[in-house]
Amino acid sequence: MEQTYDESPPAPALAGLVRTVWIQRTGSRPYPQRNLPTGGVELHCPVGGVPRVIGPLTKAQVQVLSPRTTIVGVRFMPGAGTALLGMPADELVDLSVELWGWAAEVIGTVVAGAPTPQAALMGVQRYLALQPLRPDPLVTEMVRRLMPWDSTGIATLAGDLALSESQLRRRCLTATGVAPKALQRTLRFQGYLALAQAGFGGGLADLAAETGYADHAHLTRECVRLTGVTPRELLGDKADRCDCGHDHSASYRPFLAGWYDRFRQAQRAQPALASSHGTDRP
Repeated sequence: MEQTYDESPPAPALAGLVRTVWIQRTGSRPYPQRNLPTGGVELHCPVGGVPRVIGPLTKAQVQVLSPRTTIVGVRFMPGAGTALLGMPADELVDLSVELWGWAAEVIGTVVAGAPTPQAALMGVQRYLALQPLRPDPLVTEMVRRLMPWDSTGIATLAGDLALSESQLRRRCLTATGVAPKALQRTLRFQGYLALAQAGFGGGLADLAAETGYADHAHLTRECVRLTGVTPRELLGDKADRCDCGHDHSASYRPFLAGWYDRFRQAQRAQPALASSHGTDRP
């Protein structure tokens, strides 16, 4: 059996807290897995192994998975899931550590005792749904405003949230592990990947412009900084679409929904604009 990776949306009780959940199986050979910065933490639960937490990443991590390994995973939204860790997110930046305490014991037991990987994944989600994982509303709003379809500047964001820039930075570091600007850059790159996965029309320059990069060279530099490779090396023969063979639509759904909402708002504004122009005609 070759390596497989199957994503799905989270259980309804985890909506807004978890981006996606997945089951990954390796084949008969070791599999090099490139973990990319996503803005949030991840929970990796190998069947027959100890659950691990992948902290907020500022650069790609490559790990080699053993042959015939099955992992059920959970990817949290930025700022969510910190309570599961029992420590501020900035203490886990660029780290992969074993989960500890009662959570590790319960999740390990759930995964080990499940009859199938699908049942293990549902059991992990049921446990997480009972935990206090929701960030405070200010952090939720901060993350929403840093998404790539919103061009909010950091100074403007701090003012809108009635915080100084230093206070905003401290709150962001504690909740997400990184400073606001670093989180914004990571989310912008995730937006690029979302549009590439969805087959957004146009080439690399169009994707770069839509996600807020100055040009395709700017996008390429950010890709190398965050992933260690160029867009073409990351996505396949073309840098304007994902060629990995996996369906990541569940993971990128929050990003695509944001762009869809912006598109609908623009459509609603057009009739009003046309009407206002019409009143000036003789």
